[in-house]
Amino acid sequence: MIAKTVSAAKYALLSFRRNPAATFFTVVFPVMFLVIFGFVFGNENIESDGNTVKVATFIVPGILTLSIVSATFVNLAMGQVFRREFGQLKRLRGTPLSPLAYMIGQILASLVIVVFMTILVTIIGRVFFGVTFNLSSIGVFALSVGIGSMAFSALGLSVTAIIPNQDSAPAFTNAMVFPLYFVSDVFFFSEEESTGFFSKVGDVFPIKPLNESLRDSYNPFIESVSVPWSKWAVVAAWGLFGVLAAAKFFKWTPQTERR
Repeated sequence: MIAKTVSAAKYALLSFRRNPAATFFTVVFPVMFLVIFGFVFGNENIESDGNTVKVATFIVPGILTLSIVSATFVNLAMGQVFRREFGQLKRLRGTPLSPLAYMIGQILASLVIVVFMTILVTIIGRVFFGVTFNLSSIGVFALSVGIGSMAFSALGLSVTAIIPNQDSAPAFTNAMVFPLYFVSDVFFFSEEESTGFFSKVGDVFPIKPLNESLRDSYNPFIESVSVPWSKWAVVAAWGLFGVLAAAKFFKWTPQTERR
């Protein structure tokens, strides 16, 4: 099973490289936002307890959150709907490759992309905006990335059940995540803790807890990063929901007739 899973992951990565839409939304899109927000707002300063830090320090983890969601949720949802509607998933059911090995392979491929984007965003943040990372929190940071990636991978596979065809997949997936980006402080950061209605809405969904857990590793105002158990719990709960929904509702056959 391991060999078949690895083969499925390699095929998924190859398909990703050959899909311009997936490459744009997963790689170009986050980098574009990082460059725009970084150069427009990044040089502004935030002061706290006599310390000053550039806004770019908090833009980078926000864009990293966007990158994780794009590499897992958006990428998997769009890719699986495309394969389903073109009959590729249906043909896979007639091969020795088990559904479990296929699913794990897709998730592994997404994790590879997440690692690549994490390195890319971190390098751009460091080189162009001077953003530093708290190395003492590397363990918490890695677990946050891992938990978030697994959760959004499961959600990406599950949401394919409500996407009717490959043409509507980009609109469906981005309509789901973009409003949450804005209520999750992905694009903007305030040194004052938000307590309004939209902030509470963001607390319910997994993007904001993931963003906050990643941000702590970049925050120079935090001397010792604590383990964000409550944030991980929210993200993991959504991941479990995604696993259960995907197991029950994931479709292997085309949902629309092709002419």
